[in-house]
Amino acid sequence: MATWLKKGSDAEQVKSDDRKVRDTVEGILADIETRGDAAVRELSVKFDKWDRDSYRLTDAEIDACMGQLSERDISDIAFAQEQVRNFAQHQRDSIKDIEVETLPGVVLGHKNIPIGAAGCYVPGGKYPLLASAHMSVITAKVAGVPRIVTCAPPFQGKPAPAIVAAQHMAGADEIYCLGGIQAIGAMALGTQTIAPVDILIGPGNAFVAEAKRQLFGRVGIDLFAGPTETLVIADDSVDGEICATDLLGQAEHGPDSPAILLTTSEKLARDTMAEIERLLAILPTADIARKAWEAYGEVIVAESDEEMVRIADEIASEHVQVMTRDPDYFLNHMTNYGALFLGARTNVAFGDKVIGTNHTLPTKKAARYTGGLWVGKFLKTCTYQRVLTDEASAMVGEYCSRLCALEGFVGHGEQANVRVRRYGGRNIPYGAAAE
Repeated sequence: MATWLKKGSDAEQVKSDDRKVRDTVEGILADIETRGDAAVRELSVKFDKWDRDSYRLTDAEIDACMGQLSERDISDIAFAQEQVRNFAQHQRDSIKDIEVETLPGVVLGHKNIPIGAAGCYVPGGKYPLLASAHMSVITAKVAGVPRIVTCAPPFQGKPAPAIVAAQHMAGADEIYCLGGIQAIGAMALGTQTIAPVDILIGPGNAFVAEAKRQLFGRVGIDLFAGPTETLVIADDSVDGEICATDLLGQAEHGPDSPAILLTTSEKLARDTMAEIERLLAILPTADIARKAWEAYGEVIVAESDEEMVRIADEIASEHVQVMTRDPDYFLNHMTNYGALFLGARTNVAFGDKVIGTNHTLPTKKAARYTGGLWVGKFLKTCTYQRVLTDEASAMVGEYCSRLCALEGFVGHGEQANVRVRRYGGRNIPYGAAAE
């Protein structure tokens, strides 16, 4: 039986906070839909202190941002983007169109068609998270999306040079310096100057996530995303310092980011808790990380690897760092996770920034039913059918006629019957079913 040495925040408080966010977002989206650019400008001034005639960056502004980065900066961004592009291309190559003759004269198939326009949000108000540009824009590009729009908020009162460079190098067609609900609403609903997109992609704060949730259906979205989550699964083959580092490395995302240690070693659990306190005294982002750890951090001691798998699948964390003697045991047995990071040599930051897998991942237990962002998210798998012979049309028509009669759908049945009459030479009274 597992023991909790530390538990996270009260679930009812989380629900209360969610309700407040929901109400705020609903009102703002309605205003954007009604007033378009005017509402977007007012919101940008109110929340980001950012006002200009057009929020779309010009080629000259993009070049100026590129010019503020060193050759090393550009090279590092290019390296990360190449890793993301390479893995995305392998994913795309694995997705095939199919066409098969399932019965004599009956041909079924599907085509994978790129979505027409994608809106990619790149968070950047607190930290300039340029990696989100790689993950969204490049993945959409590899899928073949013809129009890619990006939005990122101003950073310290101006476009963040690194984000702009990453958006441009990734291949964005339109780059806007616009943040928050106003960016999401503008991309999804459209304004007088911003044409709407078909799908919204990218992480963000609680307001961005809620805006995407409320707009789902009018547009597609990648995921119902919440605060960054990390779960470290470890045994006594590692020490408290590395566990504490990996927990705090994700807790710095925000004060509501859950960070959980799950271990079979009580000694490691207590060592990790002590190391967390030591590191919080020197970590430059400790103000945020401490709030997250105190409110949402958990430490769980389990009796076995089997029990750790069961608990981990119940948690269904976004990021799962496995540092045990046999990390493949968790790869082979776990089913609910956004991404696995297997062994002490890798870590969540590698996946977040550079290694090539996508960092837009399911949170709030969504890993129970979906994986993370990938090339397939930008493709519509659309089916088609073709009947080649009179005999095939009449044969399928007879089955269809009788099945429609079982459901009482006379009009549907007549669609089948007219083919049976025409191509099979059968005399079926109107409204009757084939015998």
